Amino acid sequence: MVIASLFVVKEAFIAVVALALAIGLFELTRAFGTVRIALPVLPVVTGGTIMLVGAYFGTMETAAVAMALTVIGTMVWRLSDGAEGFVRDVTSGIFCLSYLYLMGTFVLLMLKEDDGPWRIVAFIVATIASDIGGYIAGVLFGRHPMAPTISPKKSWEGFTGSLIFGIGSGIATVTYALDGDWWVGILLGIAGVVFATLGDLSESLIKRDLGIKDMGDLLPGHGGLMDRLDSLIAVAPIAWLILFLLVPVT
Repeated sequence: MVIASLFVVKEAFIAVVALALAIGLFELTRAFGTVRIALPVLPVVTGGTIMLVGAYFGTMETAAVAMALTVIGTMVWRLSDGAEGFVRDVTSGIFCLSYLYLMGTFVLLMLKEDDGPWRIVAFIVATIASDIGGYIAGVLFGRHPMAPTISPKKSWEGFTGSLIFGIGSGIATVTYALDGDWWVGILLGIAGVVFATLGDLSESLIKRDLGIKDMGDLLPGHGGLMDRLDSLIAVAPIAWLILFLLVPVT
């Protein structure tokens, strides 16, 4: 259904992205609450959503201005609660604004192109395929931990599997869906795997710092939505850059 919305009414995907990020923000708010950080939700979700809309209907500069105003709005919103914890709460809000909504604007920058739906497909397929490849190779062959103190289950064998699946899917989607060069697909696949891995490790560090196992329980057996979004939001900026520079709009 999510993919279908891209090709029926392209703008409907803006709502899909906004909803997913709002759920992610809710999960982060609960997680931060375990260490007594009161994240300023309303200004972040409002300003962040305006950033998404601005990126699609306006320009990158529009989203940047919206982000700057949201940072100011977040500080003003927090003033009434006094000085104690001010820096902690405001910086957590700005962190979430950057981590979720700034990354999310690159999804909308891809979508706004004439062939935007296919750019989104290439970005999502390459990211998910690398996750699947990493999981399969990690389960079957995982022997050498990549970062045992951060994410004990991640292995170099899994990373290799991610590369194979990511590169394969990158070549397929870039050449057949976007009519781009095969080597761009390789570049997208490699970059997707590297940034997805960094995104996953970064979220693992966040959870370890907060002393939690999962970001939520929305997806039984898989944790929260953020446990699935971490790779996608990390890959979005580099995917946009590669496709913007190397694949002409069709």
